[in-house]
Amino acid sequence: QVQLEESGGGLVQAGGSLRLSCAASGRTFSSYAMAWFRQTPGKEREFLGGIRWSDAMTYYSGSVKGRFTISRDNANNTVYLQMNSLKPEDTGVYYCAAGQRSVTDAPGAYDRWGQGTQVTVSS
Repeated sequence: QVQLEESGGGLVQAGGSLRLSCAASGRTFSSYAMAWFRQTPGKEREFLGGIRWSDAMTYYSGSVKGRFTISRDNANNTVYLQMNSLKPEDTGVYYCAAGQRSVTDAPGAYDRWGQGTQVTVSS
């Protein structure tokens, strides 16, 4: 239905900022919700936030609320994750995902995933 590709990861010092992009491609771009997750070794994939495509309503987990912002660019079929005030514990592989249901924190609710982009925050 849709293919997703993340970009924008890298190495940044604590307190710095990064903006991740998730570009969607394919013949049809029709998803009810898109979300950002991150994963670290030995831990479950963690929900960071999501956006409802119809009206751009956003939702955030408590761990990132106030620091991370999700937005979209309809013209370019792109979703962004602006990350500010980064902390070492934000280190991980960041994924974007798309689904046909409401925004939830459950990875299983999303049926399309990008390949991930590494974010490393140093002390």
